[in-house]
Amino acid sequence: MTGATNPKTRAELLAFLDSLGIAVQTHDHPPLYTVADSQALRGTIPGGHTKNLFLKDKKDNFFLVTVDEEASVDLKQIHQLIGASSRVSFGKPEALMELLGVVPGAVTVFGLINDASARVKLVLDSALMENAVINAHPLTNEATTSITKADLLRFVEATGHDAVILKVSG
Repeated sequence: MTGATNPKTRAELLAFLDSLGIAVQTHDHPPLYTVADSQALRGTIPGGHTKNLFLKDKKDNFFLVTVDEEASVDLKQIHQLIGASSRVSFGKPEALMELLGVVPGAVTVFGLINDASARVKLVLDSALMENAVINAHPLTNEATTSITKADLLRFVEATGHDAVILKVSG
């Protein structure tokens, strides 16, 4: 099986985290599509809030770059930092669904649970990882899940991925 033909649900993700002994807190809210939406509606959820870039290079290598919502990323230069074979572009919605099991607007580090063949390389921005708690969508943009930095790294490893922590934001 190459991709997320049956993407995991929010409930399956939370059950997986629970099976790892990872406690999280999930807050429901109306669907959020942009960082501005998130900032307006989230209220007082503490910790770092994520922005996710699903990128690909010309050799069809895929990257999920997770940064703080306020971060700026130089898409013309990032390929040199993340080990891409060429300049990168945004991955198509079909690839996003196949590999991470999510739709645009719900891209999340938790999507790695659907990438069983580990085709997506995860890059976590070092500035984001300075937060003790990190917030991300639990496979849907209708909720936000708070997880500790250490537990996020445990989740990533449990999905068969390596968490590459680099300074990618300006």
